[in-house]
Amino acid sequence: MDPHVSTTPFYGARFHHDPAAVYRHLRRDHGPVAPVQLEGGVPAWCVLGYRELHYVVGNPELFGRDPRRWNRWHIVPENWSLRAYVEPRPSALLADVEEHRTRGSVVREALDTVDSFELSAAVERICDTLIDRFAGRGFADLVVEYTHQIPLLAMAKVYGLADDEAPMLTHDVALSGQEGEEAVRAHERTVARMLRLVRERRARPTGDLVSHLVKHPIGFTEDEIAADLFITLGKAHLTTSDWMGNALRLMLTEPRFAVDLAGGRSSVGHALNEVLWEDTPIQNHVGRWATQDVQLGGKPIREGDLLVLGLAAANADPQVRPHGHEGATGNHAHLSFSHGEYGCPYPAQEIARTITTTGIGVLLDRLPDTNLGIHPEDLTWRPSVLMRGLTSLPVTFSPH
Repeated sequence: MDPHVSTTPFYGARFHHDPAAVYRHLRRDHGPVAPVQLEGGVPAWCVLGYRELHYVVGNPELFGRDPRRWNRWHIVPENWSLRAYVEPRPSALLADVEEHRTRGSVVREALDTVDSFELSAAVERICDTLIDRFAGRGFADLVVEYTHQIPLLAMAKVYGLADDEAPMLTHDVALSGQEGEEAVRAHERTVARMLRLVRERRARPTGDLVSHLVKHPIGFTEDEIAADLFITLGKAHLTTSDWMGNALRLMLTEPRFAVDLAGGRSSVGHALNEVLWEDTPIQNHVGRWATQDVQLGGKPIREGDLLVLGLAAANADPQVRPHGHEGATGNHAHLSFSHGEYGCPYPAQEIARTITTTGIGVLLDRLPDTNLGIHPEDLTWRPSVLMRGLTSLPVTFSPH
């Protein structure tokens, strides 16, 4: 009997309204590994358990990254919104483990060339420019007008892109992480722009991250660099934007943060860390593919099966966190950056942390009396099985 028949939909209104409830339901009925149906009726296994997820990401020889081994490609709809995240493409970041160790290290080297002090100064200028646009009004939407723009404007600097390209890139990168046919087209437009950027740098190299990849003696193809630039840009933009927005929501709605919000930056790090445990931007990651038949969490995983990494569910696993958010402060053992060979590389984590801490810090310095403009329960979340972020964050403050 197919274990995926009549299983829980891992998409739709119920999931988007309260994904944590879906995770609890799956854990109660199936344990740490659950059969789920992704959008379009596509079957997968969701790894909910902290220990089980740690095992999967720590054993790339058993759970590989190459989607060509997927045993259900024949039923995947052509316009499937998650296709951009699973379609085989020439990417060092998506290669299986041996190639990834060699070629993925070059991407990490390129990220490591980003100067954190220069980046912080650039982000401060970006934040001041954005705040100047709404500071005199006394109200703003911090997602639309602030957090959603900062990471991409910052990464545009890192990539050496012109500022006037940021609005369309912001639109397309955000859209590519949602559901539906428009997500597929947005992904195609962004990859096409990255390919043009690679060709521009090959013709006229500079000192930026893209030029580092183009000039590296390992010899990446243009398609490989474009694919990795898209993946890096998408993760840097949406995850960093949602990390910042979710932390601001926490600071504006939780009384224990209220004093620090008015007083400055002292609680920013605590809020950012708590979000990684409780409301992590990357909820689920698609995916891994079993390289052989294996048992995981008591379930029979077959060779070629797709596994969804349930990062948010694993962070909330009662087997390792029986008391919820208590003890999150100072505890960095969350799986929000994943782990192992394919975990978010440390230089990328530092870029994201620089952008988020600077973005929140500048806002608190400029508008210290910021208050939420609507009831917390009226806040809405962007529909995505992969990401967790607000569609808007209305606030009020004294006009400056």
